[in-house]
Amino acid sequence: MEEADSGREQLANRLFSGRVDFLLSAPQLKFLPEPTVPEIAFCGRSNVGKSSLLNALTGRRAIARASVTPGRTQELNFFEVGAPTAFRLVDMPGYGFAKAPVKVVERWKALVRTFLRGRQVLARVLVLVDARHGLKDVDRETMAMLDAAAVGYRVVLTKADKLKASELAAVSARTEAEARKHVAAFPRIHVTSAEKGLGIAELRAALLDDVGL
Repeated sequence: MEEADSGREQLANRLFSGRVDFLLSAPQLKFLPEPTVPEIAFCGRSNVGKSSLLNALTGRRAIARASVTPGRTQELNFFEVGAPTAFRLVDMPGYGFAKAPVKVVERWKALVRTFLRGRQVLARVLVLVDARHGLKDVDRETMAMLDAAAVGYRVVLTKADKLKASELAAVSARTEAEARKHVAAFPRIHVTSAEKGLGIAELRAALLDDVGL
């Protein structure tokens, strides 16, 4: 079993270390790329570390811009993986809080919700949760929305290196217990650190399963 897991991780590492290119930014649904390959969307509260995780998964320093300014990502940003393209990664606007007018924030929310509910090639959603804070009500709202839409998702703890081992174990147990109560959530969560590389290889392999490779 361990050999099989190792083989999957090696395959995933090769794929992610190959071609990964920015495709386009979509401020509105009409600008979405043609739904020709599977897509994996990254969503979470503002400043949860979506861009940093994307950079870590792809082994690039700045394939997705990382910023400490909440609400920096305001569009759906698409990245193609593989040559020819095997699947896409989608960096979504952060939710929860953003330094922007209310109308702008509402427009982002509508864009995200409509995309998550209606994108035919959406193979999986990653719901990113800051390990230092655990699940918040706004995360639970997103999870409930995905449950209702029957969109499968994985809960991914980020910034795990910021916690002591005992604290990380506790928040991981609480988060996994809550994830098991959601019909569209994978019962096993992923614990990651973009800075230290923790859990990155395992998550890459899981994403290959999600897109059928």
